[in-house]
Amino acid sequence: MLEKVAWITMLYDFYGQLLTERQKDFIELYYGQNLSLGEIAGEFNVTRQSVHDTLKRSEQLLTYYEDKLGLVARYRVEREKLAIAAGLLDQCISTGEDDRIRRVKEILCEFMDPEKQ
Repeated sequence: MLEKVAWITMLYDFYGQLLTERQKDFIELYYGQNLSLGEIAGEFNVTRQSVHDTLKRSEQLLTYYEDKLGLVARYRVEREKLAIAAGLLDQCISTGEDDRIRRVKEILCEFMDPEKQ
């Protein structure tokens, strides 16, 4: 289940703006805040079945967008390549290469994880 939550969350990060407001609300409450179907239903004065159907439809749409656009797959491949490049630079740095290589690694790391700045 944790893998599904992570996957839907990632899809939502990339494609969430393409969903309706209700779909976004339900995804955020269910996956982001870990509310139950019943809790969401009570908050929106709808049935649990309605919440379930909306979540399933939203998940299908997010998956459809990924199948057509492939942004998450491309993101993962780019991150993997950047991590490999950073590792290679680490090897160069450890052998005493010049400061330019260290700066290249810093730039790559900033690109890979901009939140750590």
